[in-house]
Amino acid sequence: MNGIPITEWRMTVPCPARCDRILPVSRLAVVAALLLVLTSAPARANGFLTPFVGHNFGGDASTCAGLTDCSPRRTNYGVSVGAIGTSVGFEEDLSYTKDFFGAAPGAENSVFSAMSNLLFPGGPGRIQSYIVSSVGLVRLRVSLNQISVDSNVIGYDWGGGVNGLFTTHVGIRGDVRHFQTFQDVNVPLVSGKLGFWRASLGLALKF
Repeated sequence: MNGIPITEWRMTVPCPARCDRILPVSRLAVVAALLLVLTSAPARANGFLTPFVGHNFGGDASTCAGLTDCSPRRTNYGVSVGAIGTSVGFEEDLSYTKDFFGAAPGAENSVFSAMSNLLFPGGPGRIQSYIVSSVGLVRLRVSLNQISVDSNVIGYDWGGGVNGLFTTHVGIRGDVRHFQTFQDVNVPLVSGKLGFWRASLGLALKF
């Protein structure tokens, strides 16, 4: 145009008064795209629910320390619920053990854990391995000699297991995890950090 190269002419075009809004609009577009990805991701994931029965062992589990006429109790009950995709998943693991340190006359104790875990599957198929780890709440309750003490501390867990499916939606899960608190627990029967292992077998329900 009038001997001015096209590239040069484009550089001389004046910018409208609303050009300063282009960047905010582009940011909104990126945010909208991220929201679309996040909301569509669960549709590609498989939800699961796994009620389980477990066995505590090692560490502080049912040591009967400080208790007389004590009988070890190692059984725990819980449930895991979450969703898993092809490469990563999320799980909320809830577990409760009555008489965690052992059963004895005049003594009551329990341990409850609620862990919010990242879950990494090994691959697709009817038999699927996985590893899991994260942090959560560990709650201890000890009642001894008419004195009751509660302690809520932050802990972590790590471990793994295998899901074996009989059908598309039903199977069993075998799982082993280690639990450890970051902080010392201030209750009778245990001093320092609480730590133990849990092996469990559960009913794996996928949906």
